[in-house]
Amino acid sequence: VQLQASGGGLAQPGGSVRLSCKVFGTIFSGNPAGWYRQAAGNQRERELVAAINTGGGTNCSESVKGRFTISRDNPTKTMYLDMNSLKSEDTAVYYCTLRRWGRDFWGQGTLVTVSS
Repeated sequence: VQLQASGGGLAQPGGSVRLSCKVFGTIFSGNPAGWYRQAAGNQRERELVAAINTGGGTNCSESVKGRFTISRDNPTKTMYLDMNSLKSEDTAVYYCTLRRWGRDFWGQGTLVTVSS
């Protein structure tokens, strides 16, 4: 199982970024998925940003609610994180994850930097 994340980069405060994560090697549609992030510079734990279940139901952390949207496209085995109204505190490495066979599989992470 492999998850390949892309779409990170530099964005200005108030701007938007779309992250993508393509899944290889396993069924995608029947498994919950999500995005986490980890701020750089210290040993902070990964923070759950948004999650999506097999029926398309979603939830987001309070810090991104109303600004970020998670979605999935089952035929292409891809999940997305649309990030709007970005703030400097959104700067982090973002990881996609998929739960399959009772364990979590992770993408390699993609860095999003929000700075003017």
